Amino acid sequence: MALIETNSLPVPAGAGRASTLVSEVKGFWKSFFATAFNPYRPELHYMRGPGPAWRAKHGMDAPIRLKPRDL
Repeated sequence: MALIETNSLPVPAGAGRASTLVSEVKGFWKSFFATAFNPYRPELHYMRGPGPAWRAKHGMDAPIRLKPRDL
């Protein structure tokens, strides 16, 4: 069985904290802007009633129930 030894240099206390804080703040603002200014709005693409498949199955004379918010 082989033994692998690694030697690392000691890191001064607080040397990585500044870069970690900067990367966390940068990541927060990046995700904030991506979420706040996302151009995709799925509510604009939802169907607002029965489509052609429903009409083919039920016929054009089938009653359509409207919800109060649709009026």
